[in-house]
Amino acid sequence: MQLQAFPCSPSSADQGIVHVPGNMFLVRHHLYKWKSHFRIDADGKFVEDQFFPKNLRSGRRFLRSIGASITCSNGIGKDPYIPSNEKISDARLIYAVAPAMGHNQESHPESHFRVPAIVNALEKMEMTPKFRGSEIIELQSFKPASVDDIASVHARAYVSGLEKAMDQASQQGIIFIDGSGPTYATATTFHESLVAAGAGIALVDSVAASKNCLDPPVGFALIRPPGHHAIPLGPMGFCVFGNVAIAARYAQRAHGLKRVFIIDFDVHHGNGTNDAFYDDPDIFFLSTHQDGSYPGTGKVDEVGRGDGEGTTLNLPLPGGSGDIAMTTVFDEIIAPCAQRFKPDIILVSAGYDGHVLDPLASLQFTTGTYYMLASKIKLLAKDLCGGRCVFFLEGGYNLKSLSYSVADSFRAFLGEQSLASEFDNPAILYEEPSTKVKQAIQRVKHIHSL
Repeated sequence: MQLQAFPCSPSSADQGIVHVPGNMFLVRHHLYKWKSHFRIDADGKFVEDQFFPKNLRSGRRFLRSIGASITCSNGIGKDPYIPSNEKISDARLIYAVAPAMGHNQESHPESHFRVPAIVNALEKMEMTPKFRGSEIIELQSFKPASVDDIASVHARAYVSGLEKAMDQASQQGIIFIDGSGPTYATATTFHESLVAAGAGIALVDSVAASKNCLDPPVGFALIRPPGHHAIPLGPMGFCVFGNVAIAARYAQRAHGLKRVFIIDFDVHHGNGTNDAFYDDPDIFFLSTHQDGSYPGTGKVDEVGRGDGEGTTLNLPLPGGSGDIAMTTVFDEIIAPCAQRFKPDIILVSAGYDGHVLDPLASLQFTTGTYYMLASKIKLLAKDLCGGRCVFFLEGGYNLKSLSYSVADSFRAFLGEQSLASEFDNPAILYEEPSTKVKQAIQRVKHIHSL
C-alpha cells in the first residue's frame, strides 16, 4: 500500500486528527454475513478504470448482523461457521468477503469499490459457488476477530484508543489518526477492521481442518482495510490492523502451526508484518517490493534480529521489473527459502499493485504474473505443509487489473488455464532491467546463503 498525505494539521482536533492512546475495553462482537443479493449487479460497468456499479446507492449495507455477542475467537470442530470436513474435501478454493463498505473516503485509491469490483468480476467469469458447486466455497458467516486476537500483534492501548475514537468519527464523518501519516477512519472502521481480520482467521480454521485432504483448498480473504503496513503501535499507509500477522499468531495459538512462512508480493514493503516478527525465529517474513517505494523500509540488509536473525528476507526490485524477474525470484529465492524453513502453513500478503496498469507504482507485473505466483505458491504449500495456504488481499488500485488478476489467481488455485492473454497487452511493456534484477537476486542469495 502507499501512504497518501492529506492537508490536515496534526495539532488541530477541529480538523479531525485523533490521538489513539487508550485503556482496556470490551467490544461487542456480532456475526456478519455477506448478503448475495446486495452484491454488485453483474451489469456494473468499468469506466476509465473506475468501477461504477449500477445499483450501488449511498448507505447500502453489504453486511448484516445475524448474531449476538461473541466472547472468543473462531474454533474448529464444533464451530458451525467452519465448513464440514466433507465439504472441505471436495473444495479446491475457500474464500471470504469483507468489503468494509463504511470505511471509505471519497476519491481515495483504497476505496470501498475495490472488493465489490472483484466480487463482480468473479460472478461475471463464473468463478463462484453458484457456478462451480462444491469446488468453491464462500464462507457466508464468520466471527469478527476478538480484541485478544488483535492484541496478539498490536498494543492494547492502540486498539482501545481506536475503538474510543469511533464516537468522534460518528460526529465528524471522517477522522485522521495521528502518527500514521495520517490514515483515515470513519465511524465503522474499527468494527469493519475486526471483521476483516476475522475473515482471515476463519480461513485459517478452514484450511487447518483440511489436514486429511489429498488436494486441500487454498483460502483467499477478499478483505479491507488492508493490513501489512499497520505496525504494532498503530495504523499506517491505508492499513488499520495487520490481518496476515494476526492470522499467523492465531495459526500458532489455535492450531499448533508453529512455523509460519509469510510471502508478501505487494509492490510496497510490508513494514508492519516485518516489524511484528523481526525477532521471531518461528515466523519467516519474505517481501518482494519496488525499490525506493513507500514506506522506504525493506532494505536487503534487514534480515531479522536476535533469535529471529535470518528469518526476515527483503528483496527490493528495480522499477520496471516484471514477469521474468518475478519468476526468477520465485525459483531462486522464495522456493528455496520455504524449503529450508519447512513451514507448517504459508500465508500470503497478496498485493496486486505491482501490475503495470496500477497507478501507485512502476513495476511491470501482468495478470499472468499473478497467475504464475498463485500456481507456484499453491504447489509449494502442497509440497511443504499439506497444502495449508491462505492469501490476504492487500493493495491493488486499478480496479480492472485488480479484478482480472484476482480472478486469474482463482483459476490457478482451481488448476485451470490462465485467461491473462485476454486482458494483458504486451504492447505496453518495455524491456525489464535484467542486470539490476540479477544483481539484487545475487546479493540476497549471498546474504542468506541460498
